Formats: sequence, C-alpha cells, structure tokens
Amino acid sequence: MIRLGLLALLVLWSFLIIKPFVTILTWSAILAVAFYPVFSWLAKCLGGRPRIAAAILTLVTLGIVIGPATWLGLSAVEGIKDLASQIGAGDLRLRTAPEQIKGWPLIGPWLYDFWNQAYTNIRAALREVAPYLKPLAGMMLSFAGDAGIGTLQFLLSVLVAGFLFPYGPQLVDAIRGFLIRIVPEQSEHFLELAGATIRAVSQGIIGVAIVQALLAGIGFKLAGIPSAGLLAIIVLLLSIVQIGATIVILPVVIWIWMDKDVGTALLLTVFLVFVGLLDNILKPLVMGRGLTTPTLVILIGVIGGTLAHGIIGLFIGPIILSVAWELAAAWIRIDRAAPASNVVADR
Repeated sequence: MIRLGLLALLVLWSFLIIKPFVTILTWSAILAVAFYPVFSWLAKCLGGRPRIAAAILTLVTLGIVIGPATWLGLSAVEGIKDLASQIGAGDLRLRTAPEQIKGWPLIGPWLYDFWNQAYTNIRAALREVAPYLKPLAGMMLSFAGDAGIGTLQFLLSVLVAGFLFPYGPQLVDAIRGFLIRIVPEQSEHFLELAGATIRAVSQGIIGVAIVQALLAGIGFKLAGIPSAGLLAIIVLLLSIVQIGATIVILPVVIWIWMDKDVGTALLLTVFLVFVGLLDNILKPLVMGRGLTTPTLVILIGVIGGTLAHGIIGLFIGPIILSVAWELAAAWIRIDRAAPASNVVADR
C-alpha cells in the first residue's frame, strides 16, 4: 500500500507539473503525426538529414502561423470586439436594402421589398432580445481575449513539434511498448488506427478548413466586407463541422454584386466559388482513408474543446474525440467478434 501510494503521488505530482503544458504538448504531438509524412519525404530529399528537414518544415509552418493566420486572427478579434460592443450596448446595426436592387431584372423589386420587410422585423426582434444578449457580449470578449494566448500556444506547439520530428521512430516505439502492456493483442492495430485517424481529421478536416478559411478571409478582405476576419472564422467553424462555407459565401457574393462593378464582382465571385468548392477537391486528395467518425462527434469536439482549452481547443477537440471514438469502436468490434468466433469453434 505504501508503494502504491508513493506511485500515485508521483503520477499526480507529475501531472500537476505538466498540466499547464498539456494543451501545447497535445497539439505538438498532433502536428508531428500529421506532418510526419512530409517531414520524412523532405528528409529523404535532403539526403537523410532529419534535423535540417525538421528546421525547414518548422520555419515554413511558423511563417504560415505568423503571417496569414495571425492577420486573420487579429481581424477576427476586431470583428468580435465590435460585435460584442454592439450587443452590450443593445444597438446591433443592420443594413437596409440598397436602392440599386430595384433595377435588377425579374427579382429586383421582389428582393428589395423582402429585404426591407426582413430588416424591419429583425431589427424589432433584436430590440426585444437585446437585454438578454448582453451576457453573450462578455463571453465573446473573453473569447477574443484568449486569442492572444492561443496564438502564443500555436507558436510554441509548432516549435515543440519541430523538435519531435527527428525522434518520431523512438516515440512510436515507446507508444507501442505502452500499448503492448495494455492491449497486447491489438497494440499494433490500435497504433495504426490512432495515427490514421489523427492524419485524416487533422489533414482532411482541420487542414482543409484552415486553408478554406484563409482564402475566404483574403477574398472577403479584397471585397471590402466589414468584419472579414470574423466571417472567415465562421467559415472555419462551418467547414470543421462539415456544414460547408456556402452559407457564408453566398450572401457575400450577393453583397459584392450590389457594391462592386461587374468586372470586380465577377472576379471575386469566381474566386469565392472556387473557395467554396475547395473542400470537395482537397479532401479526397489528403484523406488517406474514409473517415467514419460521425459529424456529431466532431461538433461536440469543437464545442467542448473550445470551452475547455480556448481557441486552440477548437482544433484539438475534434481530433482527440475522433481518436477516442475510433479506438472505442474498434475495441467494441473486437469484443463482439471474440464471442462469435468462440461459438463457431465450439460447434
């Protein structure tokens, strides 16, 4: 009992020490698993120099995080703060229907009347619910305040992942040895399943959603859309939960045609339509296997991860929950198959 107590104390004490770094270490491990094929290919191209390959890959990733991702994040924070201030003051500003809509053939007059009616009704409804929305403003400001910490966590995670790349085989052997002690018969299967799920979710869902959101944010910014960064974050969320970016892009395209000249509107429309279809192009290319994780599990992972770990939990949550789901489903299938095989053997 004394030995067990000391062991429990050691485990608890170790957890308390690393607890502030759990989120960073988890995201670093996910990045290392997701980008390891790229690292391995780069190391071979450099003549078997893993450290140089890790440094190059880390610098490229840092350039993406520090550059467009930071720009998008800062723009989104400004949009969230502006929206939160309007909610807190009970004065959400909406836009009336532009006069030029009346000149559109066929649908112009009908769309103008419909827009104005909707504007009047929504504005009246917002006045009624404004007092109840004020607590939401505090939550939005808190989320915006966590963005700076989230950005720092992203940077540290990328750096730590860079150190993990050269030690990939040793880490895999250590995890395999740990699994052998827990599930000796299925350790290899579970290890491969966990790695495949991490790559499928991080590359095929999270990665594609980030690329789509960045490109959408660039398009919104070029079009002069108010709160372009906030809309890009909404695109990111909708893409992660598999709803798609069309819900955001379609109203933006309509706004562009009302606000810009024909040539500019046509170019921006082609670009945003391409962005909206990008997930249909990239997902089959980057996902090595069909993902069987239900959308509800991913949605719960997004919400729960964000509530538990802030902005970085938005990406960690669905990956961790998807891995847990796939491993649990595999375990259940194995347990069901074992009794069936025993019955067949008895017969």
